[in-house]
This record gives sequence, structure tokens and C-alpha cells, in this order.
Amino acid sequence: MALKVPKANNMQLFKEGYKVSSGIEDAVLRNIQAVAELSDLVRTSFGPNGRNKLVVNHLGRLFVTSDAATIIREIEVVHPAAKLLVMAAQAQEAEMGDSTNMVLILAGELLKKAEHLLIMGLHPSEIVKGYELASTKALAELENLPTRSLDTPPTQSGLAAALKPAIASKQYGYEDMLASLVAEAALAVMPPNPKNFNVDNVRVVKIMGGSLAGSQVVLGMVFGRQPEGMVTKVKKAKVAVFTCGLDIAQTETKGTVLLKNAEEMLNFTAGEEKHLEKIFQEIADSGVKVIIAGSTIGELALHYLNRLNIAVLKVLSKFELRRLCRVVNATPLARMGAPTAEEAGYVDVFECIEIGGDRVTVLRQLTPDDPDFDPNTPGEKTRTATIVLRGATANRLDDLERAVDDGVNVIKALLKDARLVPGAGATELELARRVETYGAGLKGLSQHGVRRWASALEVIPRTIAENAFGGAEGNEIVSRLWAKHEGASGEYWGVDVEAETDGTLNTSEHGIYDSLAAKTWAIKLATEAAVSVLSVDSIIMSKPAGGPKIPQQAGNWDEDD
Repeated sequence: MALKVPKANNMQLFKEGYKVSSGIEDAVLRNIQAVAELSDLVRTSFGPNGRNKLVVNHLGRLFVTSDAATIIREIEVVHPAAKLLVMAAQAQEAEMGDSTNMVLILAGELLKKAEHLLIMGLHPSEIVKGYELASTKALAELENLPTRSLDTPPTQSGLAAALKPAIASKQYGYEDMLASLVAEAALAVMPPNPKNFNVDNVRVVKIMGGSLAGSQVVLGMVFGRQPEGMVTKVKKAKVAVFTCGLDIAQTETKGTVLLKNAEEMLNFTAGEEKHLEKIFQEIADSGVKVIIAGSTIGELALHYLNRLNIAVLKVLSKFELRRLCRVVNATPLARMGAPTAEEAGYVDVFECIEIGGDRVTVLRQLTPDDPDFDPNTPGEKTRTATIVLRGATANRLDDLERAVDDGVNVIKALLKDARLVPGAGATELELARRVETYGAGLKGLSQHGVRRWASALEVIPRTIAENAFGGAEGNEIVSRLWAKHEGASGEYWGVDVEAETDGTLNTSEHGIYDSLAAKTWAIKLATEAAVSVLSVDSIIMSKPAGGPKIPQQAGNWDEDD
């Protein structure tokens, strides 16, 4: 007979304040519940008819957007399992800049399907094995789907057509205009080798007022302010960039000056003025015609710069200053003085123009298409294009900017991998069909995981349809799509959000295509996130570290009486 060892009743393993939950019910199912909550939150924002979310962040800033990347960045998710999902979505945003919502929805749906299998008694390791098999099969099948490639070299119409579906999911109804603006700006800065395309060369400047129709692309770097001095237009000029303030130097310590007569008082300021004039005269003698200041500009400094006919622009953002240095090929200087030949930059055109009643400053390098272009001008030609967006409110402009950013990131992804697959949920449904067939032929318990993975993929077309028409009609449309995908060349059929016929459309006829690379990453990351959550069987949370409390002061502590 085996010896029974009694267990200690109050054995303490962790310090006080620790929370431990383990097992299927306490850990796994609770994690799935938290992830499903996050997934359902962003699910209604998916697709062209996605609803906006109104988010007020911890700083009190207001966001009205349907962009999942912005929503998860601004809401502070504290649940550890939901954080895994947020990390997967952020990885997708960093890698592709698009399909962030697809990662969240797909991972949430995969875990909801896994919940049924866990309740039925299947072990998490069997489900994980099935999900990994299904993901590998789906990625292999994705390569075999009919694809279309971007034109080489890229054309404006080709780029705009490829961008429309991505932009329509953020700004439905304005996708034609935004896609052509982004395509025009991207082509203007396209390097000889398109794979070296830099998203940072397409800038956005938001000017309140007017409507989206008044938006335009300006070649060069645009700043939403006027030059400080009287000079507003300079051509073929040397540029000096200063990060320090252009003013009379202030002493570190306080000092007292004793002035005995009026002459001494006049000479006191005259010395400073002469010194400042000497510095600016040296700058002018070195051939500098444009000065960019990263800090304050004193009135006396401005007086001398106007006298010497030097244009001055104040740029307070250090990021914008860094980009500007790249455009004009200059080195930012931390001291006042004439720049050396290597430190000075060069700009072809510095001008102040009016856009919709607002005056803006443009710095640009001429391209070979311009009439005044001179191939012998010094300095490297760094092309920059700025999309000037117009809109009625700040929130609207912010949302337009996010749509433009998504469009630029899609271009970057397509220039690396030009393959496009049918959009509007057609690719997901076709993959679901093929993986389902593959799962039906498998033996063992992992086949359940594979088949559940296939049914989870159906959530993408279902969500697009539900957000456009509501739940009942959405189900009908998904059923019609299944029937069409069984037929010949069925892989092209997707959801028609405008419901011109029966809620389904042929994506190849309407030119609705998505990036294959973005889909690949989304499927990979969503499956990895779901598998990570399913692999957890215990949650151990320590007591949050609390610092000393801030002493509370009386309301009238600074009053004199």
C-alpha cells in the first residue's frame, strides 16, 4: 500500500500580493475571453463601411478614427493576453503599415473557435498543432492563387488602382482622390531603383479650411508658416541650418554693470550690436542666402538679416529640421557663425506661396523636367514631395493623414513584392475552402484544429458584409460567396459593399486587389498570437510596484495672507 503524504494547508510560494490563476478554466478560457473582447472592439471598424471609434487618450486628446493601429495605440490595454495580440498588430503595422485590423480580428476568431474545442475536451497542444498545420498550408496556397503584378516601371494609374482598396477601408468615398494624390507624390520621389523608395520622402501638411477637393501635391518640402524676414523668394541659394537661437548671447550668470554717463550707456549696447553684425556679415560673405533656424530669432538679428537680404525660416520641430537637412544636404550647426563649404547646403528654390488663403513656405530642388534645371548645380538631389491636405476640422485632417500614411506604406510594400491577390474577402474565403478540404483529409485530433482554423478565416468576408448590410444580410452574402467559390474561377468572387447586384462581385472586373505580402504577414502573425495565448496555462501577476505618495498640499498654500 502506497504511503499518503499529507499536504501543507497554507504553504506560501510567492510574496504577498501575487495573483496566480492556472488551468484551462482560470487561465486559458479567461485569456480567450479578454482577447475576444479586444477583437470585437475593433471588428466593427473593419472594411469600407467600418464605424469610427471616438477615443480620448490619457492626455485628454481626442481621436475619431476607424484605423485599428491608432485605436490600439491610444487605448492602454492592461490584460497580459490581450497585450500579446496588440504586439502582433504593432508588428504588422511596423512591417507592412496595413492589415492591422485583420490580425486582430483573425487572432480573436481563431481563439473563439479554439474555445469550443477546449470545452469539448481537446488538449491545447492538439489545437496548436492543427493551427500551425493550417497556417503553413494557407501560406502555401496563397502563393498558388491567381495574382496580378504592379506595372514596372510604376505608373500613376497603376499605383492609384493598387492603393484604392487600402485607402477605401479608411476613407470610403474619397479613395479615388486620395489614391491619385499619394500615387502622384510617390512617383515624384521615386528613386531610379524603386526598391529603395523611402516613405519619409512623402510628407503631409495639414491646412485647416476648405475641403478635400482643394488638396494638392507640392514638389519639395512645405512648412505651414511664412518666412520670418522680408525676403520671401530666393533661387539657387546656399543654405545654413542653425539649431541654436539667432540672438545676442546671454551670460550664464547674472551680473551688474555700473554706467557712469550717457556715453557709456550708448557704447554698452553698441558693442553687442557690432559683434552680431560682424557674425551675420561673415555668414553673408560665405555666400549664404537662406538661413533655417531651429530656435528663436531676435529682433536685432532679423534686422541685420533683412539688411543683408538673407531669407530666414523658423522650423521648431527637430524631426522636420533633420529631414530638411537631408533635402538641402546641410549639416545643422549648434553655434552662430559662417558655415564651411561642407556644412552649407544648397536649395534650388525657396519661396513663399499661397494655398487656399494660407501662406506656406516651400523648399525644393529642381528636377530634369523643370525649365530652369541645371545639371551642374552643387549638392545631392534629394527629392521630397508634400501632400497638402485641406479639411474642415482637425480630427478630419488627422484621419486623412492616417489614410495617406497607409497608402504610402502600401506602395513601399508593393515595390518590394509587386504581387496582388483578389481583395474584398475573396482570398480569405478561397483559402478557407482549400484549408477545409485539406483538413478533411487529415487523420488524428489535429484535423479539428485545421478545420476550425479554416472556418475562422471566414470572419474576414463576413465582417465586411456585416458592417455594410447588418448581420442577417451578411450571412446570406457569405452563403452566396461559398456557392460561387465552388464554381469555375470562383476565387475572384468577393463582397460587394455597394450591393449593386446580390452583394457579391468579381474582384478582377472591378480591380479590387490587396497586397499578397500584407496578407501573408497578417495570417502568420495572427496565428502566432493565437498559438501564444493557447500555449499559456498559468498567469502569475506580481503586486504592482508603488512609489511614495505625493504629499497633498492645502488649496491655499501659496497665498500671502
